[in-house]
Amino acid sequence: MSTHQNLFGGPPPTHLPDDPEPRELLASGAAPAEVAAEYPTSSLAWAQLADDAFDGGRVIESYAYARTGYHRGLDALRRNGWKGHGPVPFEHEPNRGFLRALHALARAAQAIGEQEEYERCAAFLRDSSPTAADILG
Repeated sequence: MSTHQNLFGGPPPTHLPDDPEPRELLASGAAPAEVAAEYPTSSLAWAQLADDAFDGGRVIESYAYARTGYHRGLDALRRNGWKGHGPVPFEHEPNRGFLRALHALARAAQAIGEQEEYERCAAFLRDSSPTAADILG
């Protein structure tokens, strides 16, 4: 038996390639808007913008930033073999930008009364990564 065989019968986990520049810039204190402008495909930068807007009471901005990060993340997942379902482990750091954007989208959707989208995004987050759902809330 191969040690790489998936015994559960589901798709293998998707691990996005590392993109350290946006992460390092954000960690060093760079403005998320500048990072998003320089690296517009970075879900992490958009997720940080969404978090900052939400924390500042700008829920509609948070929703828009989160939706952008979510869609950028879906594009990256698909480019890396994801077929619309299956695990996206939070433990793999490059996946965290997408998962944070998905969480931020759920949170903002709930805040504006978009209950169906909130439920869809919350379920998608839990299905993709129970760890992310637990950690992010």
